[in-house]
Amino acid sequence: MSKESSPREGITGNTYIDLGATTGEAYEISARSRSLARKVLGDEGYEDRIRQRCSIAVGDFLMADLIRFRHDPVNSGLEALARKAPVIADIRMVQVGIQKTGHDSPVLCALDYGSDIAKARDITRTSAGMIALADRIDGSIVVIGNAPSALLAVCGMIREGKRPALVIGSAVGFVNAAESKEELVALDVPSISVEGTRGGTPVAVAALNEIITIFSGTPET
Repeated sequence: MSKESSPREGITGNTYIDLGATTGEAYEISARSRSLARKVLGDEGYEDRIRQRCSIAVGDFLMADLIRFRHDPVNSGLEALARKAPVIADIRMVQVGIQKTGHDSPVLCALDYGSDIAKARDITRTSAGMIALADRIDGSIVVIGNAPSALLAVCGMIREGKRPALVIGSAVGFVNAAESKEELVALDVPSISVEGTRGGTPVAVAALNEIITIFSGTPET
């Protein structure tokens, strides 16, 4: 991060940054969307900024009311990025969607790990991948944008003593999605989640990308 970067507080309100907008037209679309979201949802802090971005990602302001924040997740995520902690995604779409600029954390995908575990235990590839990455869970940012089974696996590891810096739980669907997120919010770990069956990759990616954007506005010390 450049020493000339704005402080975090300076990228709320009238000053706007979108690390993914690389052309004038893209920036204009992004800025107009954010301006509307501020008016509808408010703009009083980091959590409002995440609500804004997640609502824009799905084109529905009702999403803001479903987002749950537990145990100071934004600051925990910022601290993890400062440590260059790994980001662990459940599926490829999440891995691809996460901004690669504005931070130096490696972005891993569970699907690249644990194929032997999946076969041996006859479990999903995403949950097997999380199990295979157990030794990297401590201090990491875990981003679940699709797979309830992966989130349940992570919750199990947390109950056994693993301690990720932040879990973003946006598992989606009618089988175990709501239940996996209920389990997450009951744990003593920083988390951002979506209540009920709704969620998905766009929400998970938007939540982390907004934290990355906040982080990128922090000058080096």
